[in-house]
Amino acid sequence: MCGRYAASRNPDDLVEEFELVEKPEQALPPSYNVAPTQDVYAVVERAPREEPEGSPARQLRVVRWGLVPSWAKDPKIGNRMINARMETVAEKPAYKRAFAKRRCLLPADGYFEWYGEKGHKQPFFMRPKDGGVMAMAGLYELWKDKDAPEGTDPWLWTCTVLTTTAPDDLGRIHDRMPLLVEPARYGAWLDPANDDPDELTGLLVPAAPGRLLAYPVSTDVNNVRNNRPDLVDPLPAEGEADDEQMELS
Repeated sequence: MCGRYAASRNPDDLVEEFELVEKPEQALPPSYNVAPTQDVYAVVERAPREEPEGSPARQLRVVRWGLVPSWAKDPKIGNRMINARMETVAEKPAYKRAFAKRRCLLPADGYFEWYGEKGHKQPFFMRPKDGGVMAMAGLYELWKDKDAPEGTDPWLWTCTVLTTTAPDDLGRIHDRMPLLVEPARYGAWLDPANDDPDELTGLLVPAAPGRLLAYPVSTDVNNVRNNRPDLVDPLPAEGEADDEQMELS
């Protein structure tokens, strides 16, 4: 699964990477320990805010991590819907409508996973070797709060991260990983008119060989209240036998 990640870019940094035409009014602070139920950025294609009937445009939206299906009676259901398995996403009632029409990209610096025995798990950070932005494949939904006070926005935007089986080297740390979308495939993945499950599945791949670097980081990341840039720094190597930092291939 993907239960924590880092996202430190501001909207201006993401404009060129994702060819955005619209940014959110709300700017999120950099986060080096993003946790479920927190607000995150999502790249979506929707009609512009000022032209509801216009053609889809690529936008950056603020959404809450933990997908709440439109039919849900209680938004707390999203607390446990932070990941969706790619193998079943097209059939699961909670995800299939979003998979067909509401796909997104979730910009990240990298993500965390834990390895080891319970009580002694070591956190690892996985990030692009070149330091670039990681575009995690996601889904988003809009849930309407029927009890929202008059004059307030009743719509809650939420998201989930799609996951797949991790390749062998990365699988040594955790057997699941986020699915990534390469830049050449951003448009096809985000296009709300593209509803062919086979084509959509073909757009998503695990990280290309050699693209990711994985290394152990401080256990301070275990506490969601900790949020500092050094949380994504590698621990100092312990002698020549240190083999925990590895290039994923």
